[in-house]
Amino acid sequence: MEKAWEDVQHFFLELEGDADSEIPESINQYLDLVEEKACKHELPEKSKGCPLPDLDDDGSFLKVGQQMSKLHKHVSKIFGLDSRQGHLMNRIGRIHQQVMCYLEDEFRALLEESRIVEPEVNQEPAADQCAEHGEGQDQAFRSNEVLSNFPGYSQEALDTLNKIAMEMISGGYEFECYEAYVMTRRNAIEEILNKLGFEKISIDDVQKMQWDALQREIPPWIKAFKACANVYLSEERKLAETVFSDDPSVAKTLFNSLTCVLFLRLLNFAEAVSLSKRSTDKLFKFLDIYETLRDHFSTIDNLFPEECAKELKEQLTTTRSRIGETAICIFRDLENLIQSDTGRTQVPGGAVHPLTRYTMSYLKYACEKYSDTLEQVFKDHSEIERADSTSQGNSQSNDDENQSPFSIHLTKIMDSLDSVLDTKSKLYKDVALSSIFMMNNGRYILQKIKASPEIRQEIGDNWYRKKSYELRNYHQSYKRETWMNLLGCLNLEGLNVNGKVVKPVLKERFKSFNAMFEEIHKTQSSWVVSDKQMQSELRVSISGVIIPAYRSFLGRFSGYLSPGRQTEKYIKFQPEDIETYIEELFDGNTASTGRKRT
Repeated sequence: MEKAWEDVQHFFLELEGDADSEIPESINQYLDLVEEKACKHELPEKSKGCPLPDLDDDGSFLKVGQQMSKLHKHVSKIFGLDSRQGHLMNRIGRIHQQVMCYLEDEFRALLEESRIVEPEVNQEPAADQCAEHGEGQDQAFRSNEVLSNFPGYSQEALDTLNKIAMEMISGGYEFECYEAYVMTRRNAIEEILNKLGFEKISIDDVQKMQWDALQREIPPWIKAFKACANVYLSEERKLAETVFSDDPSVAKTLFNSLTCVLFLRLLNFAEAVSLSKRSTDKLFKFLDIYETLRDHFSTIDNLFPEECAKELKEQLTTTRSRIGETAICIFRDLENLIQSDTGRTQVPGGAVHPLTRYTMSYLKYACEKYSDTLEQVFKDHSEIERADSTSQGNSQSNDDENQSPFSIHLTKIMDSLDSVLDTKSKLYKDVALSSIFMMNNGRYILQKIKASPEIRQEIGDNWYRKKSYELRNYHQSYKRETWMNLLGCLNLEGLNVNGKVVKPVLKERFKSFNAMFEEIHKTQSSWVVSDKQMQSELRVSISGVIIPAYRSFLGRFSGYLSPGRQTEKYIKFQPEDIETYIEELFDGNTASTGRKRT
């Protein structure tokens, strides 16, 4: 074949533009040899895991491609539209196409099947493991522990791909080369995304999905977005630059064609999620999406050329803003949810209301995990609102200029909860139980704030001190409604007439005290104070008021009752008994007072 090609080249030198020269037999001989070689290189059926296809032991088939391209160009240039050479030109064109088609198939096969090791997507390191080693989630995506062998080609395969691409482009088959590259690499990326758990979902499909199903799609989307931004797209660009190293503009165009659509598809998913129906349980997933978009904004500049980056950044900014606005609306919906809780069912025993538990757990999680993000979202939205107000000539007022927009709204939610709890406390006919209810809920709120520096910082010391002051007032209100009345039974007024103790009045005082204390014990043993410290503080406070007064009254007047049955009838409790029964209050148990201890 080399000898035949030398003869063909010699003919071109002698020809020197003379279209009337006779076509030598060496051209047909060379074409026969090429056809024979091409038949031997019919691409066999391949499967995953096959070794690198052997293009040719000595690389001569690439030479054949180069030679056929030169032959096709020379003949076309010299003979042009000469009908006398139509058969030869058709044969050269057909064989040239056959060779290029083989190169295209080989190019596609190399892209699909010549990876050293199939790229693997391993499990992410556990969150606590990353934290322990000071590694962020994004850094984990850059490590070989998570992504390996992407895109997975050996240097030999890359060199061959480059040579085939050069030959196809120089031979006039650049469109076929570009199409094969883009389609093959697009399928490879789709395969990787599927391994990450993210499947292609249309905007319409997203909007039709139930939230339980949709929220399961969000973590794989986040994983896919981060993997693409941190690893896949940059490696994909390097691959294009390697395969098409002779023409950087082609590499850039193909990379953009391949990846811009993928990136927009990822953004479309986030856009579709932002249009779903709002509810408070969706907030944290929305913030996860927002953080993902925010944290990878700058990577666009590093990945895409200016014109493409500008379009993608505008789309990302729009999507992120919409996600942020939806997150704000969801957070504000929490206030509406609290205010709409108009149920009139009393919580047994004045315990912590489920609304309080839900709200505080919700806010605690929001502040501890997303405080900075919520600050940013509310700040950005507030600046937009302020700009709109300024353009309309409206003034923007703020009750506390030292508070951030997020802190202001968080305080509004807390105040709304406090207002609703106050309304619910009035459902209890017993004023003392109403106070216990407010103490339980107030204490629960303060304990949650105390345990979360993030909420404490957002809510501020003034609000915390105000709530603590209210709690002390409810404590005093409870003691006043319950135990001050009991102390009235120990009042000295009316017991002494003309320096003598009036026994009927004394007996009535003991009788009233016994009955009232038994009723208090019976009733308030079923009440609930779940915070052990507050429970202990209440019991100590009650004992500090009642026991000294009762001990003094008992010591002063018990001698005026006749020993025996009369004493047992009217003196049912010793001070130690009172203390024991007080220790049984607020356990949420139905109890009754027994006889005095002997």
